[in-house]
Parts: sequence; structure tokens; C-alpha cells
Amino acid sequence: MLSRSEKYGRMLKNNVVSFEAISNPMKDLFILLTLSIVYLFAIPVANASSRIKDLVSIEGVRENQLVGYGLVVGLNGTGDTLRNAPFTQQSMIAMLERLGVNTRGTEMKPVNTAAVMVTANLGAFSRIGSRLDVSISSIGDAQDLRGGTLIVTPLLGADGEVYAVAQGSLQISGFTAGGDAESITQGVPTAGRIPNGAVIEKELNYALNNNKTLNLSLRSPDFTTARRVSTVINQLIGSTAATPLDPATVEVSVPDSYAGNMFSFITDIEQLFVDPDQRAKVVVDERSGIIVIGKEVKVSEVAIAQGNLTIRVTETPQISQPEPFAQGGETAVVPRTEVTVEEDEAGKKFAILQSGVNLQDLVDGLNALGINPRDMIAILQALKVSGALHADIEVM
Repeated sequence: MLSRSEKYGRMLKNNVVSFEAISNPMKDLFILLTLSIVYLFAIPVANASSRIKDLVSIEGVRENQLVGYGLVVGLNGTGDTLRNAPFTQQSMIAMLERLGVNTRGTEMKPVNTAAVMVTANLGAFSRIGSRLDVSISSIGDAQDLRGGTLIVTPLLGADGEVYAVAQGSLQISGFTAGGDAESITQGVPTAGRIPNGAVIEKELNYALNNNKTLNLSLRSPDFTTARRVSTVINQLIGSTAATPLDPATVEVSVPDSYAGNMFSFITDIEQLFVDPDQRAKVVVDERSGIIVIGKEVKVSEVAIAQGNLTIRVTETPQISQPEPFAQGGETAVVPRTEVTVEEDEAGKKFAILQSGVNLQDLVDGLNALGINPRDMIAILQALKVSGALHADIEVM
């Protein structure tokens, strides 16, 4: 009877390995090694690429903005005042007259009513009867919209046509409270939402299947990315159907195999993977001190020193007056000025950034100086002026 080692040696000699001939422990090891190899080869592709669906938008498939003017009723005395918002009273009178209520000769105070603007986004393929979320914002001097109800409000598109009608109870996240001497406000009590508060009454006509070409608009225009998108699409179709027109647009001719089936064509394109390229950019917000540095940012060899010098000038004027019962003296103000200079110990550090450093090296070098984000913004701008920073700086 052959031993286990002799059995494996004979199988290897014949270049044949039978999966059934391997014992249970060896089966587990074989499966684990196979899965590990597949995992190692699959991870870089997933991490390095993005779907075309996440990089582009399809020309013609977009949302449309709707807007309307309406009234919110049922407020607890926190609505518009007649002095600052007379249009609210006019709207109330017009609404009541449309409902058959005679308001002539009556003085109305709209303290429980507020005039609002209603906005919503209508999707490209929304159908009649579907519902939309709407946003409500006060346009008068109402203090709080909590507990209010929006009455029927038509929502118009840019062409002046009514596409939806909104109505419902408001959801407000903020509040305001106070008395005669003090008040407190949290959030924004004069703006809210109505989930599913509008019903679509008119559709947008867009015949997608009738298109002979498909234009893909890159969300971040780039020459290299547009070229890569067209390349992978051509590899799918097997022809030169995709052509980059500019850094933001890739035109794709619909092949005969997808004629009349644009949805399948778009689905196949959206699932393709592309490695997007991007410009080296540094985005800074001086108001909040936020700095965003892209991975493509490179720095030439440069030495950086940051000095935090503080000069403080203190004025302490003193009164000089003559001795009691002195002759000819007068009281005078004698100025006294004290000037102090302080230098932060962290400002004495000197850091050297080598040529071609990556993002992590750049951050480590700047952190070695022990500076705050606002000083780092000034350093990045100085690096750009010196020509050592190979990136664009965008100030928000």
C-alpha cells in the first residue's frame, strides 16, 4: 500500500492532481489558497476604478425645479404681521373669495397665517400620481411655522405650466421660545419640509429610445478621464462608437445591436469601470481653516520655517498732578506705553521637504512644524508663489 507522500509524488509526476484524492485537511488548505489568490487579484481593480455611473450624467436625464407661492395656516400667533407682510392679507382675501367667502369690509390680521415659497424637484421619468418631497420657506416676518398646514399650492416649472400640487402638514426641526427679556432659537423654525407632500399632475415627455446618440457629461471635466471613458466603451461595443468631444462630453453612437433598447445600452455602459484622473489641487477655506489636499499634489525640495511672532502694545496712561497747595502746578495726563515681543518656541523649528514627496510626506512635514491649519494655509500659498508646490490652490 502506498504512503500519502508516495501518492502525492506519483500524482505530481504525472502532472495530474485529483481534487477528490486530496484528504479533507488538504481540501480546506487548497480552497483557502485559491480564495486568497482571487482576493488579492480582485482588490486592486475595485479600489483603483470607479463605475462610469458614478462619473458621468446622461444628457437630457435630469431633474427640473418647481416653485410655487402658498399660505401656511394654523400657526399659534407666530405668523406674518400686517405691517411688514401686507401681501399675506391680500393672499388670504383672494383665497377666501375663491372659496366663496365674502370678506369685504372686514379687517383681517394674519397672525396665524404665513406666506411661504414652496420648492420641489421633478425627476426626468416621474409619472402622474407619483409624489414629491417639498420644501417650505417663509418669505414674510413669521417667527415660527411649527404646527402649520400648507393649503393647496400649485407648483410651476420654468415654462409656467403646473406640474404638481402641494398640500400637507409641515415638519419643522427648529424652534424658538422666549419672553420679554430673553429668547432662544435652535435651528431654523421658519423653514421645513413635507415628505411626499406634492402630487404630480403633468409628466415630462422625453423619448429616450428614439435617440441615435448618447451624450455622457463628466461631473468633473478632464481630458484624460474622457479619453479613458471612451476607450472602455469602445472595448465593450467593439467599434469606435464613443468619441470624446471635449473634457466634459463623450458622444456615443448607439450600435445596431442596441437599437430601440436604450435602457440596456445605458445599463451596460454604467457598469463599466474607469480609473478617473484628476488635477493636482489644494482647496482651502480660510474662514473655517479647512484644508483639502489631493493625492496628486507634489512638492519640489524646499525648506520651511514658520515663526509665530507676537507684538503686544499696552497703553496705561497715568494722571500727574501737583502737590497739595503748590503754586502754578496743573494736572496732566502722562502717557505710558509698554511694548512686549513674544516668539513661540514652535516657530523655531525648521522642516525640509524632499523633492517629489507624496501626500503623506507633505502632511508629516507640515505637522512637524507644529502649526495650526490657518498658518498652514499661508505656508501652502507661499509654496505656490515660490513654485515649489505643483498644484492649483482654490480658495473657497
